[in-house]
Amino acid sequence: MMINPFSSKASLTTLSGLIGSGCIILGIPCLSSVSFSAPPREPQAILVLGGEPTREKFAAQFALKHPQLPIFVSSGSPEEYAKYIFDTAGVPRDRIYLDYRAVDTVTNFTVMVKELERRKITDVYVLTSEFHMPRALVIGKIVLGSRGIEMYPITIPSKVQSENPTKAVRDGLRSVLWLFTDPK
Repeated sequence: MMINPFSSKASLTTLSGLIGSGCIILGIPCLSSVSFSAPPREPQAILVLGGEPTREKFAAQFALKHPQLPIFVSSGSPEEYAKYIFDTAGVPRDRIYLDYRAVDTVTNFTVMVKELERRKITDVYVLTSEFHMPRALVIGKIVLGSRGIEMYPITIPSKVQSENPTKAVRDGLRSVLWLFTDPK
């Protein structure tokens, strides 16, 4: 008999994330009847996946439209430059949390999910480049979904066409492995 380490909401969210991730990777439209999500709620934070300075620039403008939300930047631009971007846009520094522990997209999520949980955040905007979003969706739906956190993707226009889909498959598998090895 297998014991389910997740709450029923987290299990359903994770299951829908895995199904949705498979659909994204394979390019298959997901059926609406497969969705287990509750009606949309208002996000409580902004999570920026680092990797390109354009992401912080976009995030600063996005943050101005959502002045009540804290902004978490995971392994983005060097600290002084990131602060400069947000300062120039007029975003107060007390809203910005820079975290440099992640080394890749999977660890962007696995590191930040603990911070989001600690702050009792259940809904989060996730900002990343358009080409990067398919992989971020796979990882985010698995990692955040396992903790009952709903992600709301916001894509940033990019000149890069797309990533190799095998990266999404690889990182999806790494995310599932994390589910079973994370001590919480």
